[in-house]
Amino acid sequence: MNTENRVSPQAPEIEEAIIGACLIEQEALPLIADKLRPEMFYDDHHQLIFAALMAMYHAGKKIDILTVKEELARRGNLDAIGGPYAIVQLSSKVASSAHIEYHAQIIHQKYLAREMVVGFNKLLTCAMDETIDIDDTLIDAHNLLDRLEGESGHNAHIRDMETLMADTMEEAEQRIAKSVNGITGIPTGLTDLNRMTSGLQNGELIAIAARPSVGKTAFALHLARQAAMQKHAVAVYSLEMQGERLADRWLLSASDINPYRWRTGIPNPHEVAEAHTTAAELARLPIHVDDSTSISMDHVRSSARLLKSKSACDLIIIDYLQLCDMNTGQKNRNREQEVAQATRKAKLLAKELNVPVVLLCQLNRESEGRPGGRPELFHLRESGAIEQDADVVMLLYRPALARLTTDRESGYPTEGLGVVIVAKQRNGETGNAYFSHNPSLTKITDYTPPLEVLLKQAK
Repeated sequence: MNTENRVSPQAPEIEEAIIGACLIEQEALPLIADKLRPEMFYDDHHQLIFAALMAMYHAGKKIDILTVKEELARRGNLDAIGGPYAIVQLSSKVASSAHIEYHAQIIHQKYLAREMVVGFNKLLTCAMDETIDIDDTLIDAHNLLDRLEGESGHNAHIRDMETLMADTMEEAEQRIAKSVNGITGIPTGLTDLNRMTSGLQNGELIAIAARPSVGKTAFALHLARQAAMQKHAVAVYSLEMQGERLADRWLLSASDINPYRWRTGIPNPHEVAEAHTTAAELARLPIHVDDSTSISMDHVRSSARLLKSKSACDLIIIDYLQLCDMNTGQKNRNREQEVAQATRKAKLLAKELNVPVVLLCQLNRESEGRPGGRPELFHLRESGAIEQDADVVMLLYRPALARLTTDRESGYPTEGLGVVIVAKQRNGETGNAYFSHNPSLTKITDYTPPLEVLLKQAK
């Protein structure tokens, strides 16, 4: 096939978009710094600019139009790239860094394609030259393929046992160092649950499931506040409730304000004053809330990666799975397949960012027909993939909603009693963790059984 008149694989507009994004947003370059090198850009001018950007990034320098201009001038490359005006032009070619990782992937692919074209053309020339030993050409072919495979990153995650065991011991030492009373992850604020899980663990997908109005959101907000109070940065993606309503719940959980009076707009002056004080305290917590009406898993990933680059994402909470935008553009996909794909993306996100991802989800109606309305794993709505992909599955249960006065398993009175059924835990035990809640479900605390129950059970 004649390739002489073919244009080399390239995407100069995307190169411009990447450099432009790095010029206007400080968060852009950290997202691609380990994915691109200057020589991967097709345009010589872009190579020079990106080399300056990378040097500034590794030196910890602030990056903007003026500082990049000074760096290029210092390197003697300012005129070579077209002067200061060229930098200004590049910065105007893009509005944000929203798609910079996808753009970087394209540039990487174009670079590999060019390297293949050059390498294979050289091999073809050598193969046609009878003065060159064919064995030497074969060695060059093997070397080319090895280099291209290395550049593709397909083997980047393969580790031999020596490396794996060294990494495992390093992780174990870190876990031991940060363990506090057996808690190695992010504390849940509940003693029983901490004992069973050792906290919310990095890289794990934690599914919290319940029927509507049982308390999924309330429990998730409790986890978020407890984590934030321990200086862990939390990202909450709320598809069900407006951000202000979440803030209302946090206010009520951290104060003694009457929930009814607060929600109906008739708090007394003392409660108003307490609200202002509590709001000021909560404002200092490292929590970010996204209450967009339409959130996809791709949106969550992009947003969370940006927060992670700012060291502002130690825990992700998504409320809730079935409300996520699952329009993938793929035809002939049923709801179960869409939910399965979303769940898989949530698991991959946990692994990629190495943070716990708490995914709230619905149980189907069949759980209400169980004795006492107690849910089981198979009641997870629409997809068995939730059970498959999740490292931990917690089922929330409030026996009082089933009009029971006494919980059948524990014998505890049901008023103000909540149960976290740890139905699956890939790396730990299963069982029940009990908690107390107030009537408005705004305060969640450890459960202390009544003395008479303890005395009865002791007999």
